Amino acid sequence: MEDYDKLLEEAYGKVKRIDTKSERFEIPKVDVQNVGNKTVFSNFIQVASYIRRTPEQVCKFLTKELASLGKIENDRLIFNRKISSVQVQDKFSLYVKKYVLCNQCGKPDTEITKQDNLQFIHCLACGAKQSLGR
Repeated sequence: MEDYDKLLEEAYGKVKRIDTKSERFEIPKVDVQNVGNKTVFSNFIQVASYIRRTPEQVCKFLTKELASLGKIENDRLIFNRKISSVQVQDKFSLYVKKYVLCNQCGKPDTEITKQDNLQFIHCLACGAKQSLGR
């Protein structure tokens, strides 16, 4: 029995430890300025890559939620009307909660997959799969 315990302890020592802290992921802060009658989301490409989503997916959601036309230019997203930075941050946070964080374990290690014309969020951490409503 002692050999088993010793082998088990040795095996646990070799296994990679998973960080169980929930603080490892924070929703990134958006950098937004109003320029004339337009709103410029300066760090758009950086925050989209941080949450591991394509800029086009995030842009589509934000323009719909903020009821404004928008286009991606260089590393920025430019809206065709004045929008406060608080509104943009709120909608971006909503996107992260809805399309990035796992519904089961709350981790951001997810990907969006398509299957039979339906989209799913697949969690790479716990294996959960949830349907995205249209």
